[in-house]
Amino acid sequence: MRMSLVESEFTVLRRTIATRGTVRVVVLVVTVLSWSALTVVLLLFSTLPVACVYTLAVLAAGFEGIHALHVGVERIGRYLQVYFEAEGDGPRWETTAMAVGPSLPGGGIDPLFTVLFVCATVLNLIPALLPEPAPIEVGVLGTLHLAFLVRVIRARGAAARQRAVELESFRALKARQVETKL
Repeated sequence: MRMSLVESEFTVLRRTIATRGTVRVVVLVVTVLSWSALTVVLLLFSTLPVACVYTLAVLAAGFEGIHALHVGVERIGRYLQVYFEAEGDGPRWETTAMAVGPSLPGGGIDPLFTVLFVCATVLNLIPALLPEPAPIEVGVLGTLHLAFLVRVIRARGAAARQRAVELESFRALKARQVETKL
């Protein structure tokens, strides 16, 4: 039995969401393990405070990968919600999940793992401060770490607004497409 193009598109997109959700967690684990191992190596063998820039780069790269995966998953979810769930005769996972989300104050998940990244970033400064760095080093390292913390917090805020913004964007796009066909 062959699936229609619409059925296969829906199936592939749902599978993509599931895969990217799993990959996000794997990227987190690899990032934390890599960061931890590199931090231990630097603590044992480096006396240069500026070496913590390497571990910060590992944290930043991991976070950006997780962020990209999350943004993509949310975008696919809103597309499915508008183009596949609007008629109401099929699965309604995206619509249902979006409706349940706001009713979980404090009990929701953090899809970007921001608390973990903030804590790791603060901890990342400890090896840099142990060898009593020069004030200029403290300033530069502090600025780099602060810049990353600002990025994480801004990304969390954008992620919190993404569903509603993209839902409206896809609805407007679909309405324009319908008007164009008429």
